[in-house]
Amino acid sequence: MRGLEAVPTLMDTSRIPASLPKAPRQFDELPGPRGVPIFGNLLQIDSTRMHLQLEQWCETFGPVFKLRLGKRRVVVVGDHALIATALRDRPDGFRRTTRFEKVWTEMGLVGGVFGATGEDWKRQRRMVMASFDPAHVKSYFPSLQRVALRLVARWQQAARRGAEIDLQSDLMRYTVDTIAGLAFGAEVDTLGSDEDVIQRHLNRIFPALSQRLFAPLPTWRWFPSAADKALVRSVAEVNAAVDDFIAQARARLKADPSRRVHPQNLLEAMLVAADEPSSGITDREVSGNVLTMLLAGEDTTANTLAWTIHLLWTNPATLARAADEVHRVCGDSPVPTLDQIAQLDYVEACAHEAMRLKPVAPQTGIEALRDTMLGDVHIPKGMVVIGVMRRDATSERHVTNSTAFEPERWLGDAAPAASSAKRLSMPFGAGPRICPGRYLALLEMKMALAALLGHFELASVATVDGLPPRELLQLAMAPVGLTMKLHERQRVGVEAA
Repeated sequence: MRGLEAVPTLMDTSRIPASLPKAPRQFDELPGPRGVPIFGNLLQIDSTRMHLQLEQWCETFGPVFKLRLGKRRVVVVGDHALIATALRDRPDGFRRTTRFEKVWTEMGLVGGVFGATGEDWKRQRRMVMASFDPAHVKSYFPSLQRVALRLVARWQQAARRGAEIDLQSDLMRYTVDTIAGLAFGAEVDTLGSDEDVIQRHLNRIFPALSQRLFAPLPTWRWFPSAADKALVRSVAEVNAAVDDFIAQARARLKADPSRRVHPQNLLEAMLVAADEPSSGITDREVSGNVLTMLLAGEDTTANTLAWTIHLLWTNPATLARAADEVHRVCGDSPVPTLDQIAQLDYVEACAHEAMRLKPVAPQTGIEALRDTMLGDVHIPKGMVVIGVMRRDATSERHVTNSTAFEPERWLGDAAPAASSAKRLSMPFGAGPRICPGRYLALLEMKMALAALLGHFELASVATVDGLPPRELLQLAMAPVGLTMKLHERQRVGVEAA
């Protein structure tokens, strides 16, 4: 062998390929930030801004790099094509991380389709998708209209007083009331009063879950703080509310058998699907999916609406075009009809563009169920992969004028740009586990934006210090400290108040 290496001209080079395939890169070969013994990079992570740290490290180390979080080895991926490949390889190739499942269960939360895997996921997915059947959605719509009228009434009172509106708080009330009515058939009116009991309990869960996922040590097990004790009480209250929603729904189905043919809300539809002899769905799994809807339907939609309103305010021409569309399509309707909602193409484009720039899930963690490859990187079974969801969607390498708020790029007359934006931006995930509630979430967003733009003119949307709102990650990413002032529009016809 040494002779051949020393005299390469004696080799028959005609049979050597122009380029030999490269061996897969292993974890230890990847670049990444330097850590410390035992903890690795864990002490460098700030869970409230981790998405920003990962985006910055992508610029420093490239679109694929490594982290060590204590004993856990993590591959971070900022390339949209590789992320989409991994997300499409669910539920067979990847799953939610076992750490997420452990923390979720330890907090006393019941699992649903969000965290289920394998056959459990397939059973629950069928039940959940049945509840989102288009025919069912039409029957849910009046509940959404009623909540929108309450939102208008609340904002009219604030406008008449010249009061500042805590945007995040009011939008959380809107989403809680909507989910309770639309999904569970329960009249929870947090918009009509200053009582926010269920909202206060819900708002403790995601921040605690996010913090515990990346905590160096599980101090809550040994030295529970006042916040940890409050969390235990809140989880108990939320679980009790879930049980009550289910009991009420079963009572309605028993009292009125016609509801089994025409369910009036998502929960009734889920129970009808779960009661099918071949469903294999348990009451506990129904509870888990009710909880999932309650949690996921509150923060994500409210945060996206807050970001959209902020971006509209900072882009006056876009705001004017969106308002003109609402006035043209909806006229003086107190709130839009389902047909009118379907015609609000530009308003929907505003929501999509807000989700591209300010995704409420800017990172996603999954765990490999088998040895696999992502690009040229070997991912062994059990390894965690974190997708950095916003990097390519806001990069000039892929999107022209990438940091600008331009809803036009989502419209049909901008076909290439729209196709690119849809491919790069994945706010609802991708593949078989794409969010089943995405259509209803868009309905909810369009309804709130139409109610705002149809009844009011924005006087201001700002933070206390006048700076752009800070991005706060607590599982979902929210703007910090946004307030809004409104002026009522002069309208002809029936007023919501």
